[in-house]
Amino acid sequence: MQDLNMYCLTIDNDHLDMIKKIGYIPVGLGNNIKSKDFLRDNTKINISKKNPFYGEYSFHYWLWKNDIKNLENKWIGFCQYRKFWVINNQEKKFSDFNEFSESLLKKIPDNYAKYDTILGDPFFVNQFKLSKFLKRNFKTMIKNPMLFLDKKKRNLKFHFDMMHGDGNLSKAINLLDNSEKKDFLNYMEDSVSFSPHNMFICKNKKHLKLYYDSIFPWLERCEKEFGFNLEGYGLKRIYGFLAERYMSYWFKKYTNVKLMPIIFKDISDFP
Repeated sequence: MQDLNMYCLTIDNDHLDMIKKIGYIPVGLGNNIKSKDFLRDNTKINISKKNPFYGEYSFHYWLWKNDIKNLENKWIGFCQYRKFWVINNQEKKFSDFNEFSESLLKKIPDNYAKYDTILGDPFFVNQFKLSKFLKRNFKTMIKNPMLFLDKKKRNLKFHFDMMHGDGNLSKAINLLDNSEKKDFLNYMEDSVSFSPHNMFICKNKKHLKLYYDSIFPWLERCEKEFGFNLEGYGLKRIYGFLAERYMSYWFKKYTNVKLMPIIFKDISDFP
């Protein structure tokens, strides 16, 4: 088994002891975090004020700017207080914290040595009920009748336009480095699934830095296009949603990826 440093992101100060018991590194986001035992995104060079728009990436930015050179050269991962990695998907309800903790990923299996990155099992955007597509994107569906018949036509680009503003993805892609524009557009048009939740695990800090070097300059350029006067969850968090799609694309393009299940369990449920 190979060692793993896992950052667990939370907005709740009361989660500190549980995250430590799991053996993860506690990261606190937002104004409710009081303990100095958390890593915070509001120290040194930071964009913590943009957290409502960037989500988890306000911490990734902090890591990129302040601490990536100091990271140990081992597996580095990220999870959230209600989303966790497991090697085997478990359809069970955890009533005991110790049982829950023991089920979580703590070390990387030796047979993962040939992989560079671990991403979450895919989320398929073309599996929604037809009524939801009609409700959110009626005009597009009517203009292109094949969307009713062929689920492959309901690709990531169609889904992003439906959920986060028609045409916004194209505007963002136009701001990408030239080396990525065509490939990322093809990925969004050819794919019907992506790895969700902005969660990933890197084999070492080399790939992590290269990813950060690619995504953050792009998101900064996107700020000039979209700004921060954004209303509604689907638009307000547009930078986080762009990052979520780009994450799947970038790691699959540049690294050897292994998929792993992510389970949903809010640690607030434990006493």
